[in-house]
Amino acid sequence: MKTIYLAGGCFWGTQRFFDQFPGVIKTEVGYANGRTANPSYEDVCRRDTGHAETVKIEFDETVISTAKLLDYYFLTIDPLSVNRQGGDVGTQYRTGIYYTDESLLPEIRARVAAEEQKVGAPLAVEVLPLENFYRAEEYHQDYLVKNPTGYCHIPAALLHLTEEK
Repeated sequence: MKTIYLAGGCFWGTQRFFDQFPGVIKTEVGYANGRTANPSYEDVCRRDTGHAETVKIEFDETVISTAKLLDYYFLTIDPLSVNRQGGDVGTQYRTGIYYTDESLLPEIRARVAAEEQKVGAPLAVEVLPLENFYRAEEYHQDYLVKNPTGYCHIPAALLHLTEEK
């Protein structure tokens, strides 16, 4: 089992998106790499804590690779956009790939380099060790499962990729 942390704009859609894939064992939304301990959603949105809305993804690398997860990740973000995804604007909506396991770094770097080549420019995606991660409030967990018509910046078709197979 491996763990990676992905910031891709609003964490509601990012969590729902990754939950669909075989090999993804567990996801959890939270706030990563900020300057304060135990922030609330209100803090992150209004108090410049420096946290990014992030999804913690635990996955079975024998079923889905880090590279494949990142292939999917790049389907859901604008990798050139700074502090914005869809209609969400602010530093908490920045994109980032955070890790605690350095063995993931070669795949992360290779996938980021391939994406830079594809788009022809440096990406606005942070690639950093995870400094901290605080679980978001319970109402944010599996938000789009609880609220199927809730807001999501990810196109609806991408939330059902595995149903098309």
